Amino acid sequence: MICPLCGCSHCFYIHRDRNRKYWNCPDCGLVHVPSRYHLSPQEEKERYDLHNNDPENKGYMELLNSLFLPVMNRLEPGARGLDFGSGPSPVLASMFRREGFEVELFDKFYANDPSVLERTYDFITASEVVEHFENPRADLDRLYGILKPGGFLGILTGMLPEAGEFSKWHYKNDKTHVCFFSSDTFRWIGAEWGAEIEFPGDDVAIIRKMVDPVA
Repeated sequence: MICPLCGCSHCFYIHRDRNRKYWNCPDCGLVHVPSRYHLSPQEEKERYDLHNNDPENKGYMELLNSLFLPVMNRLEPGARGLDFGSGPSPVLASMFRREGFEVELFDKFYANDPSVLERTYDFITASEVVEHFENPRADLDRLYGILKPGGFLGILTGMLPEAGEFSKWHYKNDKTHVCFFSSDTFRWIGAEWGAEIEFPGDDVAIIRKMVDPVA
């Protein structure tokens, strides 16, 4: 089983439930679900339509703030951003706009405008997005490629639990979640890109693109 992030061919099987099998990469630490278990686009969208992305939902806003605040506090006035995977209600983008930042939207179901992926940005947010990537290397490289030097890529995703806890982890039970990251996985990504990485929260990674990336 080949890792869809780093290409390692020595991934090992770690768990099976009634719906899917899960494989772990010994090199980058990614856990992934083989493509034969992935949902169709229609099934994915039906699942996304059930999400409660309501700004009146206190728990949802606390989750967004765990990404919004550390990203915002790193930005210069007038920074321009992209909310990648903005969903049906782009609450996170609205939060940045209220603080005076210009934010573009992209979502393959709700804001599918490929032209925004041809521009560059001072910051990019991906809230509850990367776990859906079927080809995480290509998708992450695409985001990093449109990030300006010195810019920030803020990622919110459920981080892998401690060894032995995966079978009880609720996050894996969402059938749209096919890639699972740990802090070590993000450190591997940062090293590949020659980028700085910080973890301001349990489920938040902020990657800064260096002005002069390491060759």
